[in-house]
Amino acid sequence: MFEHEFKLADDICYLNHAAVAPWPQRTVEAVQRFADENGRVGSQHYDSWLQTEQQLREQLRQLVNAGSSDEIALLKNTSEALSVVAYGLDWRAGDEIVISDQEFPSNRIVWESLAPLGVKLIQVDMGRSSSPEQALLAAMTSKTRLLSVSSVQYASGLALDLEALGAECRRVGVTFCVDAIQSIGVKPFDVQACQADFVMADGHKWMLGPEGLALFYCRREWIARLALHQFGWHMVEVPGDYERKDWQPAASARRFECGSPNMLGVHALHASLGLLLEVGVDNVFNSVSSNIQYIIDILIENKANLISSTEPERRAGIVTFSLPGVASDTLFRHLQAHGVICALRGGGIRFSPHFYTPRAVLERAVGLALQIQKS
Repeated sequence: MFEHEFKLADDICYLNHAAVAPWPQRTVEAVQRFADENGRVGSQHYDSWLQTEQQLREQLRQLVNAGSSDEIALLKNTSEALSVVAYGLDWRAGDEIVISDQEFPSNRIVWESLAPLGVKLIQVDMGRSSSPEQALLAAMTSKTRLLSVSSVQYASGLALDLEALGAECRRVGVTFCVDAIQSIGVKPFDVQACQADFVMADGHKWMLGPEGLALFYCRREWIARLALHQFGWHMVEVPGDYERKDWQPAASARRFECGSPNMLGVHALHASLGLLLEVGVDNVFNSVSSNIQYIIDILIENKANLISSTEPERRAGIVTFSLPGVASDTLFRHLQAHGVICALRGGGIRFSPHFYTPRAVLERAVGLALQIQKS
């Protein structure tokens, strides 16, 4: 039904949405229209651009089930959003932060940077427990101020039970931060159900948007509590009154947006999310799950080593594997040379199809992978 939205080259098997996604055709056209308008009349219609920006905030609110679009900020990337949290909290020497040992550098480096303040980072080995949630929670002490996790681990594709983590954090008074870049756009996500205090995600993966624009959800109770370290004309309560001297930070999450918005990115992500919401995130997830299960079944049949979990509740859009007797870097080069766009992660090959990925693409990609094993 939505095949016309994607016009990838015939010789490409695109299985890398967990890294950078190709744009839908409607997004390509939205960017072209924006560029054409800007080239013809400049910012004559800036008011309509602002309307698109507000519509994007509402789309993001829907995607994560926030209580209000006032809890949504548009930042540059996940790392910036994590930094807003890290340097907005009032740390004390001896405070502890708990993360897993499988985090992408964005969700590790920012917390390591707090060491000069006397903040201790605890990295939990989730591989030693049958329950990664229990391992994370068991690492928390009376000194723990923050638990920060990826909703889905970038290398293995392991999906965490965010509701269980959030409920316990709320019970014991620990702040809960979620890097949801490998969830939002591929599976349902509910900030209220998981009781997250902060959620962040770039738009260039499963949301099918551009790099340089990210969601930052800040629970209403935290908006005024995070200390600000970036200031400018855009983050004030009345951003259009340039002569005003008695400015105040915006009461909404816009206070975290210090300067001019990425309007090109706004138009692109707005178009991409329009497609995802039209398809329906539940339908997206069902289609992706079917694609992942198809890949897993073939890999198991051919005795591949699965690095990702085979349990449906532990998956999102990632399946990572290796082949016996084949070095993963050799396999990766073989796949790339034959037009299979994937990633080398976690000691194996990471495939990440989206809802629109044709079955023929999966067949060809897996066939090419198995081909090297038989040669």
